[in-house]
Amino acid sequence: MINRVILVGRLTRDPELRYTPNGVAVATFTLAVNRPFTNQQGEREADFINCVVWRRPAENVANFLKKGSLAGVDGRLQTRSYEGQDGKRVYVTEVVADSVQFLEPRGSTEQRGTATGGYYGEPYPFGQNQNQRHTPDQNFSRIDEDPFAHDGQPIDISDDDLPF
Repeated sequence: MINRVILVGRLTRDPELRYTPNGVAVATFTLAVNRPFTNQQGEREADFINCVVWRRPAENVANFLKKGSLAGVDGRLQTRSYEGQDGKRVYVTEVVADSVQFLEPRGSTEQRGTATGGYYGEPYPFGQNQNQRHTPDQNFSRIDEDPFAHDGQPIDISDDDLPF
């Protein structure tokens, strides 16, 4: 049997980090995940999916993600129940994350702001995760910029520099 869930969405609020009595970290958060179609008014709708992550990844989520952050979640679907305050049985379905990927560089949610539509803004185009950090001193150029456009001189390349 297979129980696998893969989601990409934006956090609807800051993650909530708690610890069990045994000291195990657990973080809960909700992802807004766009549906692949629009409604009759042409608006894109989203599903709001509760997620839980445990141990060290829970602490990382609480430290590095916040409301509006783009995240990828890989995990499994789980349904649990408990007795509510009114004595009735309450059922909860949530994604228990095996891993959470941070899909945009730190601080990009402040740069994006709310003008792009909050949770419905475009995802970060480069698919970065927590192992790929963007630092301001890397001097990246835009893809459509020609680095030789303003020089006008021939390019001198030796045969040793060619890959073939």
